[in-house]
Formats: sequence, structure tokens, C-alpha cells
Amino acid sequence: MHEISHNLAFAKPLHNRLIGVFANLATTVPHFSMFQRYHMEHHRFQGVDGIDVDIPSRWEGEFFTNAFLKLLWVAGQPLFYVIRPLIIRPKNPTFWEYVNWSCVLTMDLIIVYVLGVKALFYLCISIIFGSGLHPIAGHFIAEHYVFVKGQETYSYYGPLNFITFHVGYHNEHHDFPRIPGSRLHKVREIASEYYDTLPSYNSWTKVIWDYVTDPTVGPYSRVMRKSNRTSHSDEVIKEDE
Repeated sequence: MHEISHNLAFAKPLHNRLIGVFANLATTVPHFSMFQRYHMEHHRFQGVDGIDVDIPSRWEGEFFTNAFLKLLWVAGQPLFYVIRPLIIRPKNPTFWEYVNWSCVLTMDLIIVYVLGVKALFYLCISIIFGSGLHPIAGHFIAEHYVFVKGQETYSYYGPLNFITFHVGYHNEHHDFPRIPGSRLHKVREIASEYYDTLPSYNSWTKVIWDYVTDPTVGPYSRVMRKSNRTSHSDEVIKEDE
């Protein structure tokens, strides 16, 4: 859904939205259309407080401060990613939100009717485990949490890129968001003098471990910027529409 949110599956946005809703069917909770809107703001206003909802809320930063609480925070990441935008920067639903909700909730009902409640629960709990305390979910922390002072975005060059559409190439992705993940390794090859010298990761599991155990790192370990414009909200909404 991340790839699709950048309109990288098909040439036309309509076709990408349709396949995005289809991809969302297996995850039981309707969120593709909402994610696409918020994710575009993350790219345009990275780190801007109150606009980039990828940044943890004030409550998260002040509450999840020790190793045990940070472990709980990592485990609950999928819940925070869904709930946080609705609290920090709520948006009026668009036509595509209604389409997304209708399709996913209808599929949920079909799953319950055909396979039973246990099947739906299995899919729900799989999403929570797969996006929380799971090696692949380490990319949520690895991408923008500051482990090296002065470095805001990090890439991962380990083997899990082969099963995650190369989402680890995150510096490359932010530089060239219109290049599909399957081609981002070529960006690094072409411009190796720019990327090979940057701090990077080879293990998402170690990223999770370091995040939980390092007392100097937490939800507030992000580069944050203040917005100096009052028109961000209207500008983004108009583009979305």
C-alpha cells in the first residue's frame, strides 16, 4: 500500500486507488485512502509539527520513556499509526474514504460469514504482530528516528528488502519518491558517492533492540520543525481533492 500510495503500481491515480483498496482487504481495518493522504503530507512537510503525523504525539514522547514502556510502544505501533492522525490532524472523509471503508468492512463481513470470527481475528492479530514486535516492523523506527546526531533519515540495506519492496532504501525514496522501490537500488548504484557515506542499517531487529534498550532514544528522537505558514492545511486538502 505504501508503493501504491505514491501511484507507482499504475500510470493513472484512479487505477492505483482501486488496487490500493483491494490490497487493503486483507488487513481488515480500512486505512489505505487515509494513509495515502497523510503520507503525502509526510513527504511534503517532513518533521513539521502538527502536519507530519508520522511524528509521535506529545503524550507518546512523555509517557513511553523507559525500556519496558518503549517495548509496549513498539508492540502497539500499528494502533498508534491509525489513531494518531485522527487526533492530531483529523480530516473530513472524502469519497475514497467511503469507498475504502465500504469495501473493507464488506470483506470483513464475508470473512466472518464464510470462515467465522476466528478467521477475522487471525487476520487482525497478524497485522498487529506483523507491524509491531516483528523484524520487518523495524523499518518504522529505522526510517526517521535519530540514532546518529545530525542524521534525520536512514536507509536499510539488509536482505529483508527483497520481501518488502525495498522499503529500506529510505534516503533514496525521499530523494526520488516517484521511483518504485524495485528500482531504488539502482539509484544508490548511480549515486553511490552520496549514499554510501551516510549512516545506514543492515538489521531492523537490531534497530528495535537499540531503540528499546538505549535510554537516550525514544519517541521524541525525531527532527521536528515548526510550521511558518498558515496555508499548509488548505494547500494539502486541495491537492488531495
